[in-house]
Amino acid sequence: MVEPEVQARSKIRYSLPVGRILFLGAALLLVLFLTLPLAAIILRVLPFKLSAWLDPATVDALKLSLVTASLAAALSVVVGTPIAYLLARENFRGKTIVDTLIDVPMVLPPAVAGLALLMAFGRRGLLGPFLDSLGIELPFTTTAVVMAETFVAAPFYVRSAKAGFASVDRKLEQMSALLGVSGLGTFFRITLPLAAPSLFGGLLMTWARALGEFGATIMFAGNFQGITQTMPLAIYIGLESNLDSALALSVILIAVSFGILAAVRLLSPKGLTLG
Repeated sequence: MVEPEVQARSKIRYSLPVGRILFLGAALLLVLFLTLPLAAIILRVLPFKLSAWLDPATVDALKLSLVTASLAAALSVVVGTPIAYLLARENFRGKTIVDTLIDVPMVLPPAVAGLALLMAFGRRGLLGPFLDSLGIELPFTTTAVVMAETFVAAPFYVRSAKAGFASVDRKLEQMSALLGVSGLGTFFRITLPLAAPSLFGGLLMTWARALGEFGATIMFAGNFQGITQTMPLAIYIGLESNLDSALALSVILIAVSFGILAAVRLLSPKGLTLG
């Protein structure tokens, strides 16, 4: 009876290292697959060519991207904070539908998002005649870039803000109310500061997502230098006409993406929650 137990234990001890090696091997393959293309871009840029970084198309795309992404992030905060608070704290009819609709742009193909915006706000779109009567033209303008970026990026802020508001201890808010503080005062003094890390993390993710938006932008705003040509669009054009400029912009986006993710993880040890 003892000998079979010894054999079973020896098999377990023998199988564990093999399983560990397989898991580590699979993990290493995935890490290499994800990092090798990024490293290839960085190595391809070396040595840095100053002309590529100072190219007018590169500078215009960088400026436009920073402005539009910042506007999209700010707009997401303004319109996203109230709905995030309601989803986290209130129960109302149709809440699940609203919650799902907000998530849709996160999984929607960018080209479909751009086409949807065009069908809604284009000259022949749903609101086109009304906007045209007011002398407002949205497609293929800088405003269209901000709208496209907000459409695809705002859900990231809402998800994070919702998680932040849901994590605030209700007892602290009740104590504030008992002390005679108004509901709005409690929100700004208690709720908002406690949820701030999640809100700020969501803001960073929203800004980064807006900065990297491509499909919805090119469909709804077009690709005009200095007007609608953001960094991703300039990279697309640069593949045919100016590879050095495309590589320079790619390095910038890689650095920004890495920095944003690092900042989010520093703000939240458990990582950003999107649901």
